[in-house]
Amino acid sequence: MTPEQIKTTEKMKAAWDKAPAGPKKDAALKHYQAAEKVNTAKNDTKTNKELDAATHALA
Repeated sequence: MTPEQIKTTEKMKAAWDKAPAGPKKDAALKHYQAAEKVNTAKNDTKTNKELDAATHALA
């Protein structure tokens, strides 16, 4: 992961940890897990897309 992705991931995870349980948190977790999966495939574009979707799901 790039330093920018690491920072984004840390911010998203912190927001996810603070979020109350419910459908938004569940949706964010699915996106976060998908981001981790595509990151192992070295696909930065999809990783960023999933991290953005996770952040959006918590909004």
